[in-house]
Amino acid sequence: MSTSLHHGSGSVVASRTAFTPTGSPRPNRPGQLDPAIVAGIAGGADPSVISEISHTSAAALLDRVHHTADPEVVARVLTLVDHEGIDLIAELWSHAEPDSLPGILWRLYVLRTWMRRHDASIARLWRVGEPVATAASAIAGVDDAPTEADIARTADSILAGAFVGDFAVALERAAAFTDVVALGLRVEAKHLSGGGQRDKAARLLHTSGNLMVTSRDFRHGANLWRRGKLE
Repeated sequence: MSTSLHHGSGSVVASRTAFTPTGSPRPNRPGQLDPAIVAGIAGGADPSVISEISHTSAAALLDRVHHTADPEVVARVLTLVDHEGIDLIAELWSHAEPDSLPGILWRLYVLRTWMRRHDASIARLWRVGEPVATAASAIAGVDDAPTEADIARTADSILAGAFVGDFAVALERAAAFTDVVALGLRVEAKHLSGGGQRDKAARLLHTSGNLMVTSRDFRHGANLWRRGKLE
């Protein structure tokens, strides 16, 4: 099984090079950034400027899609990482605090990428962890015995829901999902530890712990959003 992640700041964070697309043409961008902004980032802009750009770009992207609700725009935003690569988004959002809008959007994009890249392993982990947290199936919108395709669809629907549905509900779905996968990892770690594979068990527990932190980030973000304080 491979469910490896690059871990940063205690929660799920993608590495800068882990998700680069290969051999696919670049379509029209859904909300292309001003070239001066990109140049400023590449040139090592002041951290306060990057922070302002981070918050502004996240709010602008979310607002545009919410008000447009154009299926084509939604599809392009959903697959933004697939077509643009993770690097530009990472430069904008990966350093944002988890209790901010760019920080939460970053985690949602990373979660989708991770789910789709490891759909087989995650489907199996869900089947292991779901009996421990049965209510999560209804919240996350996942069957108790999902297939790889189900996991991929759920990954898309959670992120799409953040843009066109209730943002807080999307975050709660993401939290419920990560909770179950984290539980599945803990169950597997227990079995491995009992079988003498303690090093592998420790790695699974480490990933599980990071997922639990990310789950808390999502729930806290949902609470802030409902109070109008997620910016």
